[in-house]
Amino acid sequence: MRSIVLSFVAAMLIAGPARAADATAVPGPGPQQLIEQVSQDLLHEIDANRAALAKDPAKLRALVDRVLLPDFDAEYSAQLVLGKYWRTATAQQRQRFVDAFIQSMMRKYGNALLDFTADRLIILPFKGDPAADRATVRTEVKRDNGTPVPVNYSLRAAPAGWKAWDVTIEGISYVKNFKTDFGAEIEAKGLDAVIQRLESEGAATVAPAAKAAGKAG
Repeated sequence: MRSIVLSFVAAMLIAGPARAADATAVPGPGPQQLIEQVSQDLLHEIDANRAALAKDPAKLRALVDRVLLPDFDAEYSAQLVLGKYWRTATAQQRQRFVDAFIQSMMRKYGNALLDFTADRLIILPFKGDPAADRATVRTEVKRDNGTPVPVNYSLRAAPAGWKAWDVTIEGISYVKNFKTDFGAEIEAKGLDAVIQRLESEGAATVAPAAKAAGKAG
């Protein structure tokens, strides 16, 4: 499963409803080219710094911030995950949830990026309307035993370029999964409690990493 999870992070690693856009006028690479470009850039960085990234979580997060997050519509994805709770959340709650949500993804799946190798990922030919403002980029990721698993990325056209906002693995959308999980927790405890839990988990992870980095220095 680690090889499947890493592909999920690579798309992230997602306001209001999406506005229609003329996809032919969107700046930058198209959806298929974007996934190819990000994958190549990520592979290059990991291959060159795999050992250093494995030792220092901060460097891995910096790599994600620089290579992946600019092409990931984190706010839109978080909005869909929160669903009805996004509409009633304050601006501060929304921003805190977006930040904590991204941190949570990195804690759970960040290290899987270190297993990311070119032979595990196959980007399939694009099937879609080039003029549409939504697109699906189909890929296959090999399990450890070589079995291919369908992993499809959902993207939308934005004024700044195409952005990824969801990934579907074997027919299961991670946005829908997290919406169900967070929805149940928010219903029981409230949005602030969920945000505080995510932030506390992040702080508990950062402290040991910072301590280890200090000893190494």
